[in-house]
Amino acid sequence: MDQHQLKRQVAQAALEFVHEGEVLGVGTGSTVDLFIEALAGSGLRVLGAVSSSERSSRQLMAAGIPVLDTAAVQRIGTYIDGADEIDPRGHMIKGGGAALTREKIVADLAERFVCIADASKCVDVLGRFPLPVEVIPMAAPQLIRRFAALGGVARIREACVTDNGQQILDVRGLAITDPLAMENEVSAWPGVVTVGIFARHKARVALIGAPEGVRRLDFPQQEA
Repeated sequence: MDQHQLKRQVAQAALEFVHEGEVLGVGTGSTVDLFIEALAGSGLRVLGAVSSSERSSRQLMAAGIPVLDTAAVQRIGTYIDGADEIDPRGHMIKGGGAALTREKIVADLAERFVCIADASKCVDVLGRFPLPVEVIPMAAPQLIRRFAALGGVARIREACVTDNGQQILDVRGLAITDPLAMENEVSAWPGVVTVGIFARHKARVALIGAPEGVRRLDFPQQEA
């Protein structure tokens, strides 16, 4: 199987976590595009979806699935989204599609995060994929210096404006051995909107597409 086929495989498997009559959280990215396609063709009728991006909202509405504002939803059962990296404890790097802030907002509404990804996204230590950080432009020079002090090389993502009107820094050269501590530290820096480490909102379940089939990984909700 090629990567696209592996993504389609996990997108189909994620339908197991869709419950009719409930509100679903839907993320962003190429694997999620395939999940929305699978959901549209499944015959499952959800009450609506809370979407993490304009891109996913357009696709959901085209499929006839109502997109709900967060003001109308206090809690959702399941949030289904991809990841750029996922480690053996369910911590993730997200934000390759520049939707990390809204993804984290939707994840915070959800009781369970189901990550759908192909096996190439599995790593022992986060950081091989450049860490996305959404920032207020005025703060970018200082934040670049802060990451340099940690051994990272941060650059503004060219021709990228987020759905929130902000910039993305992509940070290379980090080995994120303590994702929760780094998420907490970077989140506290002035000018950071959202850091793309999902440790506080890590996956509860991961569906990993591999040539031998879909592997399901379950992670404890709380940090050990």
